[in-house]
Amino acid sequence: MRNIKSIIVLFTLVTVLFGVSSCKKDILDVMPTNILTSEAIFQDSVLTEAYVLGRYLRAGGPFTFGRPLSQVWLGSITDESIATYDNGSFSLVKGIISPENSSFMANLWSENYRGIRECNIALQNLDKVPMSGARKEWFKAEVRFIRAYRYHDLIINYGGVPIMNDRVYTLSDTDLDSLFDRRPVQECISYVINELNTAAAGLEKAAKIFNIAWGRGTKEAAMTLKSRLLLYAASPLYNDGKNGTAAQWMAAAAAAKEVMDLKKFSLYTGGFAKLFLTEKTPEAIYERTFTTTSTHISMERQNGPNGFGGWAGNTPTQLLVDEFELIGATDGVLPVLGYSDADYMKPIINPDAVALGYNDKTNPYSRRDPRFSEMILYNGIVHRGRPIETFLPGGLDSKDGNEPWNTSKTGYYPNKFLDPAKPITSPPSTAGTQPWKYMRYAEVLLNYAEAQNEAAGPDPSVYAAINQIRARAGMPNIPVGLSQSEMRIRIRHERRIELLWEEHRFYDVRRWMIAPQTESLPVQGILPTKSGGIVTYERIKVFDRLWKDAYYWMPIPLADIQASNGKLQQNLGY
Repeated sequence: MRNIKSIIVLFTLVTVLFGVSSCKKDILDVMPTNILTSEAIFQDSVLTEAYVLGRYLRAGGPFTFGRPLSQVWLGSITDESIATYDNGSFSLVKGIISPENSSFMANLWSENYRGIRECNIALQNLDKVPMSGARKEWFKAEVRFIRAYRYHDLIINYGGVPIMNDRVYTLSDTDLDSLFDRRPVQECISYVINELNTAAAGLEKAAKIFNIAWGRGTKEAAMTLKSRLLLYAASPLYNDGKNGTAAQWMAAAAAAKEVMDLKKFSLYTGGFAKLFLTEKTPEAIYERTFTTTSTHISMERQNGPNGFGGWAGNTPTQLLVDEFELIGATDGVLPVLGYSDADYMKPIINPDAVALGYNDKTNPYSRRDPRFSEMILYNGIVHRGRPIETFLPGGLDSKDGNEPWNTSKTGYYPNKFLDPAKPITSPPSTAGTQPWKYMRYAEVLLNYAEAQNEAAGPDPSVYAAINQIRARAGMPNIPVGLSQSEMRIRIRHERRIELLWEEHRFYDVRRWMIAPQTESLPVQGILPTKSGGIVTYERIKVFDRLWKDAYYWMPIPLADIQASNGKLQQNLGY
């Protein structure tokens, strides 16, 4: 079986012409030689497979629009990090997004509906292709999985959306009402769950017959996406602000448990940082791989420290740093418990953290959760052979260092996803090859723990799921005897740390409806100052953020509202 990368390369050479006119040609109706009609594609099995694989392009969330490798991480419009350069992110964190301007998120609507239409074209034509019936059924299941992923992406960003079913709209259609009919969000989720069930069954059959290349849809990927979507469906945002029913949470827990019971996946134990640099680990359920033949800017160049030639594209916030526990005698503790109502710059320090040696001014980083140093670069940590220097005056990675315009505004740099073995200034033609993990087993464990805790309380299976993740990280077990609400806090904390920058936080704080708290605090950073060989740390305000309740959902682009003659209903507040 050819690798998915090589087949997608083939697809990029194919320009597909949809809706070819059936009118009689005159002498000027000459078909360009570099365009293939849909009829030609579905008369050739090789071109058909290229077409099917081409549906993966730009499918799978905002990541695929190029941001993490070239511009803004989705985490940088949450409390995880900020973008050093605007690149469209500032409108999303400063309260000025609108149907006319939702920045890089604006493409989500049109790109996903375009992809859904293309999937429908495949489903309408696959039976015509000269290939075996088994291969046709495989491709149908694969296209259904891709289409379901696109609907999932629409739902988690916009709420209820129009469902096209298998229909392919053309310019000659006059009945377009269903194209603008936004269905209730739970109805949309039910549709996608049914599609995922169908896709999973088809992909399971295909896997017994064909050698499915890495990176293509599988039964396991469909099952995992189902567990994620059912978790969302039970969350307050999807239930008019109320927690979902016990039945909804039980369904979400069962979906995650079904993946766990496959016994096909396990947590990777080769090092947490290395997990995100390594393809095909036992933890990977569905991931996208990159190749050096694809021109893009490397993670290292875009996000590395300026002292090494990096651009500090996305940098962690102090609020995130405060979330990493200190390792104590039996259980980790949060060094910062909150902020004074009168002055958010004055953290409320946990007395247990002080007893463990934590000092906000002079010793803020020792004894932290091991994942801290594997995901965040801070003053003093060794990186690429020398300590990071964000201190002033004179720090190599501060504004006194190389290229001050590429200096972190928060005093931190990311470490997760960055490969110190790769040159930080790799040219685009030989840029980084880190895989992007759309789904991994740790998410399944977290999905299960959350859903099971909401359905039945913190039973032993909830503890087991969370403690697996903490043990892999080198963290102690969480304390026994927690109430349901106490366990809920623990699970949300663990999701924030374990899934950092994997495009979950943006949706988690919305579905839990805690975004008014998490997304409204000003962005904090740290300013290390060195004097007489001693470094002291001071919290600084980077900029203010503004939350509006309208932001629970993204605005549908104004152009799409206008194209519907006002029939497409806009989300409230825009």
